[in-house]
Amino acid sequence: MTAGAHYDRTGLTGVSVSVFILVCLLVVLGRVIQLQVHPPEHLTKCAGSTTSQRIELARRGSILDRQGRVIATSRLGYRLFLDPRELTDPDLIAETLHDAAGIDPVLVERKLNAANLSSRYVVITHLLDDGQVSALRQHPIRGVGLAPRFVREYPAGDIATSLVGKVGFEHEGRLGVELAFDTTLQGQPGHIVFARDARRRPLWVQPGDHQGAADGQTVQLTIDLFIQQVVEEELDHAVENAQAGGGRAVVLDPRTGEVLAMTDILRPREGREPFTTDPARSVHPALGRNRCVTDVYEPGSTFKVFMWSAMTELGLADLDEVLDCHQGSWKVPYGRRYLHDAFPKDKLTWREVLVESSNIGMGQVAERMPQARMRGAVLRFGFGSRTNTGLAGEASGIVTSAADWSRYTQTSVAMGHEIAVTPVQLARAFSVFARSGREIGTLPYLTLQRTTGAEAPPLIRVLPVDVAKAARSAMADVGAKLDRKLGRRGQEVGPFPIFGKSGTAQLPNWIEGGYHDDRYTSSFVAAAPVDHPRLVVLIVIDDPDKESPIGYYGSSVAGPAVRRIIDRTLSYLGLPGEARDLVALSAPLQ
Repeated sequence: MTAGAHYDRTGLTGVSVSVFILVCLLVVLGRVIQLQVHPPEHLTKCAGSTTSQRIELARRGSILDRQGRVIATSRLGYRLFLDPRELTDPDLIAETLHDAAGIDPVLVERKLNAANLSSRYVVITHLLDDGQVSALRQHPIRGVGLAPRFVREYPAGDIATSLVGKVGFEHEGRLGVELAFDTTLQGQPGHIVFARDARRRPLWVQPGDHQGAADGQTVQLTIDLFIQQVVEEELDHAVENAQAGGGRAVVLDPRTGEVLAMTDILRPREGREPFTTDPARSVHPALGRNRCVTDVYEPGSTFKVFMWSAMTELGLADLDEVLDCHQGSWKVPYGRRYLHDAFPKDKLTWREVLVESSNIGMGQVAERMPQARMRGAVLRFGFGSRTNTGLAGEASGIVTSAADWSRYTQTSVAMGHEIAVTPVQLARAFSVFARSGREIGTLPYLTLQRTTGAEAPPLIRVLPVDVAKAARSAMADVGAKLDRKLGRRGQEVGPFPIFGKSGTAQLPNWIEGGYHDDRYTSSFVAAAPVDHPRLVVLIVIDDPDKESPIGYYGSSVAGPAVRRIIDRTLSYLGLPGEARDLVALSAPLQ
């Protein structure tokens, strides 16, 4: 054998060995890749996950008022958490965090002691201030982490708190507008999945393993923050003046059904049993229920205009027909029931019955009306059905069933008793008398979200134009009487003529049955200006003190506040003159 042949065999052997080793390495590498990418099920259970997922937060949409002012928005904040397994010295971490960022050491110790022994994510505080975040980033501490989270802020402060509501821990809507428009405001979180090494460091991201977050949409409300502030100020003033237990207020644009302002307050009084309670409100104003949509009340004489109009439409009484009002006391033709007028009159025309708010006059004509027609009229005005604002807990109101409707119901409903409504229901129904031109007599839906350019909802015809005009004319006399009363008190009255109706109803006695003799719900509803109404304003004063200097009648307790809201709001809107962003003025009634 020659030396060359021996070399060739040796070289061939070396190449073969090298190839063999390379093939083995490739097989091993392939197996490693297989185990990493598609490990067998029995190994997966033992090995644990080799990937991590991070959630990308979606920002909750902002809430704006009708002018674009920010009512609610979200900003990025950080919560502080600890990974006990990663802490270098768990016994000193409380002191370390205190020295580094001013974190309460007692809080840290308490959270760690209460944590599960196997927990690797112990939240110490849900929101750090900017200084604390900066300090912890400049001096990172092993086992201490910052987790991003969005924080809901309300730049308008306490204005419209009870209407806007609140979000929960996970930034979900819990109450008010935040809940009503939660689907729109909520964003869609994103995520990224990545392979990691043993020290949990990212290695790579597979195609398709990243999905970006989609922020929530902005919601623009029909509410105007300035008008809302005016209403809150005037309602608070009215409740204080009447030494009342609370109050509610609603302001609408009668042609679009847009809610411009809505608020309610409760005023606890020492030594006096509250007419209603709302424990959550004492925790935070935004946690209370919105009583403008949730709580019903008997409207009293403010309801007379609806029944007066229905009776007039049927021709049951002419405007000039004279009715005997029996000097303020009349026995109905059945049972032992008597009707009384607060301000006794001998005779009144049918028109004057509405102006003077005569129970006797209303009761006499109600006797002429078929019961089914009266109940049908109540429902036609929208009572007994929700206004569909979207706010949680909205009540439908209470309308006596057809089976239980009696002659007593007939006269009671004509005077605004044995009927229960919400403030938004009554304000919406009153818009029938405020809609101008050929649209008068149609019932708008209520809305809290601006829908400029969108198709208007269908409208329901409620009254003929001439009947609505007659009711408006009579109520203009009521508005003029209020202005004269305010003038005698030395109160300034604005240049905008109004039409409206007052109401005073006894509070139901839920314990003994019947009604309280000295506790009332006092209200006033009005629209202005008379010729081309731009606003409907309703104020309900709950349980005014009968012994207060201004008494308890709706015209004295709620009327002045309604008047001031109308004056301040219409001046703000620029009337007379351009009406800013509300619907353009329509032609006066002909």
